[in-house]
Amino acid sequence: MTTLEFSYSLNKASSSLKPFALKLTKDVDDANDLLQDTFLKAFSNKDKFAEGTNLKAWLYTIMKNTFFTNYQRMVRRGTFVDKTDNLHYLNSGDALIENEVFGSFTLTDIRAAIERLDEGYKVPFEMYFRGFKYQEIADTLQIPIGTVKNRIHIARKLLKESLMVYMHNN
Repeated sequence: MTTLEFSYSLNKASSSLKPFALKLTKDVDDANDLLQDTFLKAFSNKDKFAEGTNLKAWLYTIMKNTFFTNYQRMVRRGTFVDKTDNLHYLNSGDALIENEVFGSFTLTDIRAAIERLDEGYKVPFEMYFRGFKYQEIADTLQIPIGTVKNRIHIARKLLKESLMVYMHNN
């Protein structure tokens, strides 16, 4: 496929990718940025696209991976996006906002609950929480990926049970 044909195919696919980008980001500007990043990566790696395969599926995969990579970077930096009208990037590590009753106890209780987990559940859960992918955890701990997913699921369930006091009755 020539560069011109590839470019034309990317342009055709943009109308079906934009709703997916909007679904992921929940913001028009972020969706446009994600779409642009996706096309940039696709164009930069066009030699890796196997002609005759599904271009849209390849682009969806690039978009999804780009979104998750960007999200994990924000999590690792301890930064989140305020989705109010003014759209600020806030660094949650610089300031601590106390929430009257729960503020002083919540973090301590969460850490204590995590510490009480069996090592087999705690280590994969903490790695996942820090932004590692399932496969990275499996490779590091030298256990099957299914075991990693199961242990993280069980850790979440145990933490939810031990922190039930913080559940709000709606």
